[in-house]
Amino acid sequence: MKNDYTQTIPAEWAAMSKIFVALGDEHRQRIVLLFERGERLNVGQIAEVSTLARSTVSHHLKVLHDAGVLASEKIGKEVWFWINRPALEETFGNVLDYVKENT
Repeated sequence: MKNDYTQTIPAEWAAMSKIFVALGDEHRQRIVLLFERGERLNVGQIAEVSTLARSTVSHHLKVLHDAGVLASEKIGKEVWFWINRPALEETFGNVLDYVKENT
């Protein structure tokens, strides 16, 4: 066991903790699972198939976006979201690398 519990969290781990917090909510997981590969969805499309109110969906999308799970682009009045694949690949890659190196 390493004995320095006070060690500072590496920068890449601090950023990825936000992703894990965002993905820790079942509703946000359901939203992420709605996306097909390469697909872009807006709030209305997600709210349409959700049991949540549009405002609640918007809140969850903001959390996912702020954490880096989703990327977005505003086109006209609509904001389109998609899975931020590079950020997720980097995050899960960091975890896998750690597991491989330390087990």
